[in-house]
Amino acid sequence: MGRRRGIMSDQLKEEIAKELGFYDTVQKEGWGGIKARDAGNMVKRAVEMAEQQLQRDKS
Repeated sequence: MGRRRGIMSDQLKEEIAKELGFYDTVQKEGWGGIKARDAGNMVKRAVEMAEQQLQRDKS
């Protein structure tokens, strides 16, 4: 079974990694070098951003 294609753009992932403070690790080690906690926080932040966008779109 192949890997699913990512839903988040690289630009969005980089923006969130910078915001959360682990982008330097991404630059040095790639996405595989981040901690599971950081990956989880990145997904959580992306969901928050999507929910905020939905709220703005409803207004």
